[in-house]
Amino acid sequence: MANAVSPLAVPLPPLPPIAGVTLGATAAGIRYRGRDDVMMMAFAPGTAVAGVFTRNRCPGAPIDWCRAALAAGRARALVVNAGNANVFTGRLGREACDRTARAAADLLGCRPREVFLASTGVIGQLLPVEKIEAVLPDLARSLTADAWERAARAIMTTDTFPKGAVRTARIGDTAVTIAGIAKGSGMIAPDLATMLCFLATDAKIPAPALQRLLARGVERSFNRTTVDSDTSTSDTVLLFATGQAKHPRVPAQGGPLLRDFARALNEVLQDLALAVVRDGEGAQKLIRIDVSGATSPRSAKRVALAIANSPLVKTAIAGEDANWGRIVMAVGKAGEPADRDRLSVAIGGVWMARDGSVVPDYDETPVVAHMKGREIAIAVDLGLGRGRATVWTCDLTHGYIDINGSYRS
Repeated sequence: MANAVSPLAVPLPPLPPIAGVTLGATAAGIRYRGRDDVMMMAFAPGTAVAGVFTRNRCPGAPIDWCRAALAAGRARALVVNAGNANVFTGRLGREACDRTARAAADLLGCRPREVFLASTGVIGQLLPVEKIEAVLPDLARSLTADAWERAARAIMTTDTFPKGAVRTARIGDTAVTIAGIAKGSGMIAPDLATMLCFLATDAKIPAPALQRLLARGVERSFNRTTVDSDTSTSDTVLLFATGQAKHPRVPAQGGPLLRDFARALNEVLQDLALAVVRDGEGAQKLIRIDVSGATSPRSAKRVALAIANSPLVKTAIAGEDANWGRIVMAVGKAGEPADRDRLSVAIGGVWMARDGSVVPDYDETPVVAHMKGREIAIAVDLGLGRGRATVWTCDLTHGYIDINGSYRS
């Protein structure tokens, strides 16, 4: 049975065709019945690619495949399946990747290493690759430029809504477009998460410059989000640049010419990252945590994540309890420099504690009202330096247990 759509859901925006990209989806019956579960994208010859992957030390076979393929910096296709993660599947998992890539490459007339792969779903079960091979020929023949929504829905697992984003930018005097889709709702933590994200642009950007832009953008977006502190085995972010737009030549190192493109890419990544948090399993509230006054930005991020990953903080917010003592606890356990007597805490813009003690005449009424909303803002000032960071998370409800307790059944 499908989960009810998250109350934090945002509508899928219209995603326009990207020159040099066709895509589509179909049902292979890998795990789900009555829905698409295989997605394919095809790219124009010469398309550059960049990728960022999980840091989990037990990655899936598709992660190893993509890391090896990324070295050449060129892509002609992407094949993604939902329902089976192809993780912890040994030699047969690697063979499934090889067979999928070869099947797609034969259909498109390219090399297997120009085919990128991703899988999401249950860990530890062999991927029935023959089901993917069976549907690829018809799928490849049916690709169109305007099937973004169908592709976004095909990669969903416990997601309750499809996720997409689009922006335009200028390279010189030429307008270019960046569009992307993502999936993810549980096993979400920095470095990345059980999260797949695929973006395409008509810009012509060399792979080295594209890789730098993507890595920076992911650090500012997906690596600042957490749902449950669990870093998945399958995280993948891939960015494909088809080179169909006619703009000034971009040097390999990038540079000022890509300033507006970087802005647009960062906005797309941010939109998609927040959509994933909004769809956190069982989530009822989106939480923003701003930490300032840390000894460094890195320290601020670690403190913010300690707050964001605290079950006690997350359940208090689920219960609409303005228990700021739990925030203090999370700051202290982060293992980062902190001074109890300099610490200040605010919820909903109301400072309840300043310099290590309760604010005189503190009135909890506006904070209680804020806690009843869908979007919660927490601010912490450590009072030690100039480091700051922002992290996004969601509350922890019984819905998370319901979903994960029956995930394989």
